[in-house]
Amino acid sequence: MHIHFSEAELAERRSRCCEVMQKQGLYGLLMFRQESMFYLTGYDTFGYVFFQCLYLSADGKMTLLTRAPDLRQAQHTSVIDDVRIWVDGPDAEPAEDLRKLLEEQGCSGKRLGVEYDAYGLTARNGKRLDAALTGFCHLSDASMLVSEMRVVKSPAEIAYVRRAAELADDAWDQALALTGPGRDEAEILAAMQGAVFKGGGDYPGNEFIIGSGPGALCCRYFTGRRVLDDEDQLTLEWAGTYRHYHAAMMRTIPVGSVPEGQREMHDVARDALLAVEEDLRPGKTIGDAFDAHSRVLDAAGFAAHRMNACGYSLGTTFSPNWMDWPMLYHGNPVETRPGMVIFVHMVIFDSEKGLAMTLGRTSLIGEKGADPLSRMSLDFISA
Repeated sequence: MHIHFSEAELAERRSRCCEVMQKQGLYGLLMFRQESMFYLTGYDTFGYVFFQCLYLSADGKMTLLTRAPDLRQAQHTSVIDDVRIWVDGPDAEPAEDLRKLLEEQGCSGKRLGVEYDAYGLTARNGKRLDAALTGFCHLSDASMLVSEMRVVKSPAEIAYVRRAAELADDAWDQALALTGPGRDEAEILAAMQGAVFKGGGDYPGNEFIIGSGPGALCCRYFTGRRVLDDEDQLTLEWAGTYRHYHAAMMRTIPVGSVPEGQREMHDVARDALLAVEEDLRPGKTIGDAFDAHSRVLDAAGFAAHRMNACGYSLGTTFSPNWMDWPMLYHGNPVETRPGMVIFVHMVIFDSEKGLAMTLGRTSLIGEKGADPLSRMSLDFISA
C-alpha cells in the first residue's frame, strides 16, 4: 500500500469528519472532491474526471464507486477496502449504481451530505445524482465540510509543504540562471518544472504561468512560447509540489534596461506583500490581510492596476488548479489560524504603460504570524 501518512493519522481525520457529520445531522457524506478522498484515505488518481464517489458513513464505513481503471489505483494508494465498479457503456447510469450501493448501506430516508462544489461532479452528473436519489434520501450541500478541515495542516502535512517550498526555490534558481535576452521561454519553463521533478516532486494542480512582453501582463497559462527580446519582461508564477502539497511563488523580471516606473512598482509590491504578511496572524481575518494589500497599493496610486484578491490557502489540491479555500479578498470573515498555509501575491499590471510587476511567496501561519517558507530575496531583480 503506497500511502504518505500513517494509517493512524488518516483514521483520526476520518474520525473528526464523522464527528462533524453527526453534529450536522448527516447519516453519511458523498464525496466527489479528489482532495477530500486523498485527505481522508490517501486515494490518489485523476479518475475523478469521470463519475466517482467515496461514501463515508457517520460511523466510519467507507465505499468507493469508480471505474475499472481505478480499482487497483485505490488498492495501491489508499486504505479503502470496499471498492465497487460501475461499467462503461452507452447506457451506463453510475448515479443509479450509487443509489443501489446506498440502499445497501441503509441510507433510505436518511440525510446525506453531498460535495456539490467539486470538479469531479459535473452539472450533468449532478442532475443525474439528484434524479437518482430523489424520493430515496434527503440531500444537503456539504461541499465545505472536509475543505474546512483541511485548511489547518498537521505536522506531517507541514513537512510536505516545507519540502514543496524547497522545490519552488530550486525552480526559481533555474529561472534566474536562464532569464536574459535571447533566451527561450520553453527552456526556462522546462528547467523550472524539471527542478521540481528532480527533487521528487509532482505536477502542480495547474500549469506554471509564464509570459513575456505583452504576455507578462497575464496571470494565467496560455500556449505558445517566445524568445526574450533585448528589452523585455518575464512574469512567472509557479509552485513546488510534493505529495500534492503546494508552495507557490510569483515574480516579474525586467530584461535589459529597466523602464521608468517599473522599479517603483516593485518597491510598492514589496511593501504591500510585507503588510499583508504582517496581518496574517491569529486574531485577524483573511479579509484584514487583503485590506492591507489594497491600502498600500491604493495609497501609491495603483488602485486601477491591482487585483481584487491577493492570495489564497494552499494544500493538497488536484487539477485543474492549486488554489484552495479561503481566498484573500475584502470582507472575508474567515479567521487566520496557526497551521494555515497561505500564498500571498502582489500583482500590478499597468496596461497603459505595458508594464508588469508581481511578487509572491508562501507562508506558514504560526502563533505569532506568517513565517515565509522561501529563501528567495524580495530585492529588485533584473536580467
